[in-house]
Amino acid sequence: MSENLIINLAFEDAVHEAVLKKIFSQFNFSVGKCFSQGGAGYLKTKIQGFNHAARVMPFLVLADLDKIECAPILIKEWLPFPRHPNLLFRVAVREVESWILAHRNAFSKYLGINKNKIPVRVDDIIDPKQFLINLARRSRYKELREAIVPRSGSSAQQGPDYNGALITYVNDHWDVETAALNSPSLQKMINALVSYNPI
Repeated sequence: MSENLIINLAFEDAVHEAVLKKIFSQFNFSVGKCFSQGGAGYLKTKIQGFNHAARVMPFLVLADLDKIECAPILIKEWLPFPRHPNLLFRVAVREVESWILAHRNAFSKYLGINKNKIPVRVDDIIDPKQFLINLARRSRYKELREAIVPRSGSSAQQGPDYNGALITYVNDHWDVETAALNSPSLQKMINALVSYNPI
């Protein structure tokens, strides 16, 4: 890994951005340009362009696995063409929320819940985002419940300040290496960065 290496980022949303920037801050990487217009669909349609651009500037694309069976299937579907060595394509299993949950001590304290309510094997959680929202329903802190949990009668899938609450947690409390102990997909992300040496 080259210290102070600048890498362009492409990601699904603001929470992904916060997670990536926190990882980079702990591994001496610098963020170049950021590309995100909301969701996996945008990344999938643009990944060939990112792959081409990686010839000039290192690129990292982060996507959620969601309901796809496994990361290799997603990667093969998104990248049916040769991947340039300068393009890092990483997959959060099953969503970046599982990486957030993986620092169990910190997140349980943030919500004010029992740590044992968070499984050790967070990558095995089928729907990490919904799991996280359900945990927040039990939070002892009204402000966090109101931020993360959808309002009663609302058709929204998340609370009005879901992103803000998680970004605050990531910036102020989340530790990458501690979280990686409980998330193999996060550990693979770290390993990829450590061994990354763009041509």
